[in-house]
Amino acid sequence: MSFKFYLPGLRATCIALMAASVMGLSAPALADDDDTARTVVARSDEVRFPRDGFQVLITIESTTPGEPADERKYRILSKGNENTIVQTLEPATDRGQSMLMRGRDLWIFMPNISQPVRLSLAQRLTGQVANGDLARANFSGDYEPKILRTETIDGEKMYVLELTAVDRGVTYAKVLYWVRQSNNWPHRAEFYSLSERLLKVARYEKFQNLGGRVRPTQLVMEDALKKGEVSVLRYSQMTAKDLPDRVFTKQYMDKLNRVD
Repeated sequence: MSFKFYLPGLRATCIALMAASVMGLSAPALADDDDTARTVVARSDEVRFPRDGFQVLITIESTTPGEPADERKYRILSKGNENTIVQTLEPATDRGQSMLMRGRDLWIFMPNISQPVRLSLAQRLTGQVANGDLARANFSGDYEPKILRTETIDGEKMYVLELTAVDRGVTYAKVLYWVRQSNNWPHRAEFYSLSERLLKVARYEKFQNLGGRVRPTQLVMEDALKKGEVSVLRYSQMTAKDLPDRVFTKQYMDKLNRVD
């Protein structure tokens, strides 16, 4: 003779215990991945640019098939990734134009216009370079990162991260970002629109000592939609600079433009 016992809550209890067990194991792992992603992006930001006040020169050469190359030069004054001034040095016809960024607010100051004009970070500056590419290179502050996977490229293990914009005021809606696991050096980035369209691809190159540590001194940005349209950004003469908050004000811009 056999007996069968039916316990109404047993199955539900077992399922609940199994779910709790799985959640208990997986939740910390997910939290660790999130922490790792934020740490990687923050450290990679510091590889690209100093955390404290600095000045750097950037030369941008943009090429389009069948047209002469266009070259422009800018001086960047930046403090803490939140305050930046971009001064146009060349061409001579644009000299005296400056952009001021405070947080995610951006204005352009023109020599013959009394009032500054509000700009978007996503608006094109020159070639494949958007305003935000020069004025605000703050991935850790503008995006929520997560690790998608790891890859090995040329023998180097890479994190592949997905960066999702924290709001619509940043330069790109989404970025796929390859970063070396060994030293947090940026390797490659793909920039996407709000509609998930690939806009441009960037490569970080020529790592050399600049501003006190090894950094990428060249950034190559290629249009993903128009083959052959490329902008190459070359960084030089990076120095630490004491930049008081009063420099990053509308009132100070005219004075700064006269000091050259």
